[in-house]
Order: sequence, then C-alpha cells, then structure tokens
Amino acid sequence: MSTLRVGLAQLNTTVGDLDGNVSLVADFAARAREAGVDVVAFPELTITGYPPEDLLLRPRFIEDARRALDAAAAACTGLSAVIGFVDTDEAGIYNAAAIVHDGRLAATYRKQRLPNYGVFDEMRYFVVGEECPVYTIGGVAVGVNICEDIWFPGDPAEEQAAAGAKVVININGSPYYAGKYAERQEMLARRARDYGVWVCYTNQVGGQDELVFDGGSMVLDPSGELAARAVMFGEDLLVCDIDLPDVTPAAGHTFVSGPTAADRPPVKPRVEPSASFEAEVYQALVTGTRDYLRKTGFSKVLVALSGGIDSSLVAAVAVDALGAENVVGIGMPSRYSSEGSIKDAQDLADNLGVRFLVVPIESAHSAYLSMLERPFAELDGGEAGTAEENIQSRIRGNVIMALSNKVGWIVLTTGNKSEFATGYATLYGDMSGGYAVIKDVPKTLVYRLARYRNSAGERPVIPESVITKPPSAELKPGQLDQDTLPPYEVLDAIIEEYVENDLGVAEIVAMGHDEATVERIVRMINVNEYKRRQSPPGVKITPKAFGRDRRLPIAHRYKGL
Repeated sequence: MSTLRVGLAQLNTTVGDLDGNVSLVADFAARAREAGVDVVAFPELTITGYPPEDLLLRPRFIEDARRALDAAAAACTGLSAVIGFVDTDEAGIYNAAAIVHDGRLAATYRKQRLPNYGVFDEMRYFVVGEECPVYTIGGVAVGVNICEDIWFPGDPAEEQAAAGAKVVININGSPYYAGKYAERQEMLARRARDYGVWVCYTNQVGGQDELVFDGGSMVLDPSGELAARAVMFGEDLLVCDIDLPDVTPAAGHTFVSGPTAADRPPVKPRVEPSASFEAEVYQALVTGTRDYLRKTGFSKVLVALSGGIDSSLVAAVAVDALGAENVVGIGMPSRYSSEGSIKDAQDLADNLGVRFLVVPIESAHSAYLSMLERPFAELDGGEAGTAEENIQSRIRGNVIMALSNKVGWIVLTTGNKSEFATGYATLYGDMSGGYAVIKDVPKTLVYRLARYRNSAGERPVIPESVITKPPSAELKPGQLDQDTLPPYEVLDAIIEEYVENDLGVAEIVAMGHDEATVERIVRMINVNEYKRRQSPPGVKITPKAFGRDRRLPIAHRYKGL
C-alpha cells in the first residue's frame, strides 16, 4: 500500500493583494511541510484572489500575478502543491492550477468548464482549457481540476479517472448560500462513486464584496463517504491520509514526485461538525461584514438603531464581526417614535456594550414640513401622505451620512430582502449607507436569526420586545408594516417563488396564494428595480440575490414576468 498525505489549505485571500496572498501560501506550505504532507492544494485563483473580475483585463495585473506565482512556488519546497493562478498563451488567459514540486513549476492544468450564470462571468475573461492530464504525485496517479470542472458528470474528471487517476484534487472558489454545503457534498459523493476515486475538494473562505466563501473543504472516499472535513467560515489546513494499492505509474502521466520514503505516524481523520441552518447563515453575515470592512480599509461602523428587529440584528452582527468598541449606534427619534422603541434601542446598545448617540430630528422635520408646505400645495394639493412620511427617513439618512463623513466610519444599512424586493424602503433615506448587511435576508429569517443570536451567546442581547412587537416604520401615528404589505410569511413565500425560482403569477397562484396579492407584490418587485440598483452591496445568503444574481433591465415592457 501507498499512502498519499493530502493537505487542503483553506485560505482567506484578498483580491489584488498579490503579496499578501503569496504570504498566505508560504505560511500554509510551511504548516503542510511540518505535517508531513505530500501535496497541499490551495484554492482557485489563490494568487489573484477570487473573483478578480475586470482586473483580469489589465495586462500589468496579469504580469504581476505571474511573478507572484513564482514567489509562491518558491515557498513550496519539500512538498508538492496545487496553486490556483492565471495562465496565459497567445490565445488568451486561463483559469489555471499550477502543479508545483520542491519550489518549481512542474505542470499546469487549465480549467475546462467556465461557469457563466448567477454570480459567475468567467467566459468574459478566460479561454477554455482542453487537456485532461493525470499527474504522478507522491507515487500516486492524481487528476487535478478546478471548481465547475467537477460539478457536472463527464470530463475532465471522467477522463482522468479512465486514464488511471485514483485521486482527484479539485480546487475551488465556491460562494456560499444557505444549504449549499450539503449540495456540494452530495455532488462530490456522486463523482467519487461514479469514477471510483478519492475526491479532495478545497475551497476558499472569507468575504469578497457581496460574496461569502464558507470553506468546508472535504475529502470523500471512492464509496462517496465523507473521510474528512474542515471548518466552515475560518481558515484551516485539513490533512488526510489516503491509502491506495501500489500502482506503477502509467505511460502518459506527468511525473511530479515519487513516493515518500520517510515513516510517518498516521493522521487521525478530522471531520468538523456541521452547523444549524441559522448558525450557518449568521456566521455568513458576520464573515461577509468583517471581511468587507477589513478588505476595504474600514475599522469602525455606524448603525442607525430604531428599536426595530432589522437594526437590532445588524448591530449584533456588527459587534460579532468587529467588536463592540468599533460599533456606534445612532438613535434619531421623531415625533412618531414610540417610547418603547426608544427604550428598546437603548437597551440593545447597553446589552451589546456599544456607544449610543441620540440625535433627535424634530427640529429638522418641522423645518422641512414648513419649507415644503407651499410647493407641496401648489404641485399636489392633496393631503399629507408618503412624501411627508419619507422626509423623516431622508433626514435620518442625511444625519448618519454626515456623521460618517465627519469621522470616516462606514454606515451599515439595515434594510432586509423583503423591503428591498418590494421597495418598502426610502431611497436616500434608510437605504443610505456603505454596506447592507441583511439585504439578502428575508424578514421571516431576520426573526429566526435574532432568536438564534439570543440563544447562542452567554445571554440574550436583542430585547424580547423587539422580537415580539409588530414591525413598524413609525413614520405616522399607529403605522404598521402590514398596512402596506401582506403578512411577512405570505410576502416572503411569494418573493422566493418569483425572485429565486423564477415562477410567474399564474404558477404562484396555483400554489394557493391569493391572485390579487401575488399580482400586487410582483408589480412592486418589478417597479422597484431602479431603487435596488442604487442600494449598497450586501452579503449574499440566498440562491438568488438582487444585483449579483438577478439582473433585470429597469426599463422594459415585457408583461410575462
């Protein structure tokens, strides 16, 4: 028997930080070497960070990235490594994997399946690879491929297995959405069983703009059973011993390295536990928020605290991502703010240990109403309505952005997916800010996450009254969200079917929903695309998020949606 010791290096790379990414490779290569690893696999496009998007259109970036690969390879002495990078030839650039041994480039694999859907746009940048090589690494026949290459049956994995590969190493930049880890594991188990190979799947971790990468690197045996699994949402080096019958390398295999001669005590398999649905989503929000701020250079945040469920959850996420000392809450009560909501905001701030500033907006509100009274009367002549109500939200947006401008801290926007979908948010008001933490979180899930956060810590931090009181924007007396919207359980179900599953009105009605309600909600979603285009980026946690995934034209006349 031969034993191939594989290391899966789950890194949190940063797009464009070539030196920083090389340092990560060097650090994890040293750890892998100390662990006696034969081959360590790094994520997809490790050198550039993933996804590099239009940086790939800049020739100098490609040149600098290639020099960075040389530096990364030089750090991988004493073992073999698979490193994601950008390769080039006269045809263009390739999403590629460098197969390195003892500090030198031994071979290159080029990705064959280029995803061009959802958040992926790889055909904009890359040329398709054509070869399905097998490499002898540590005396074992190994196939190497990249992310999408293994998501569907067939080549390159099928051809590599047919050519004698006993192990397939697949390197990834696979973004997170709720439930995706289970989908990945099921898919990889099918590939392992279909081709009779060990599958070693390494994924990156961390946030990049709207995307979050959850890690969860894993090894599956030829029967599809999980042999090892790394942590989720954290950097990790997963080491696993793969025992295989001795096989003479076949003709046509590219020789990289022979068997390891030194005796090594076996590595005990490590399978990290999976998390609950709510814990997984909450950690994705924390990771995405932390890394967006860290990678864009912000260290402190401002959060408008209304005493409502959305701002309370955002504040809790911010504290868990950055620490209470780096979060400041801003209360901006108006004439319609209830005493209960003001107290809830203060109690939340006290529970989280964050500084809380109160800036009443009554004087500005009165001044706006007085200033606009005549032009409103001349242009409209009707009774006060939404325009007057939204003045309060826009004053608050102005106040918190002024504070941001003064101290250089970023504002975290507090709107949820249900509000962004239907336009139940004020442009240049509560939509103001630099990062929208829960913009892809439906309102019903907001409540579940608030309950989770209260149960997960040493003590509850979100006041129970925040969770139990009826949601309200508090822009007029007695206002409730359900004056304008259907119950959130109904609304979120319609949004999921229309936005995420692309069903039409008739199909959604056939599922048992009221026709008039469905038609009204669909119209609200359609006419508010212009608002969503002006909203801040935020963490993607559903299969189809606004912006990165769903990109409909603002001006169109198709009636079949």
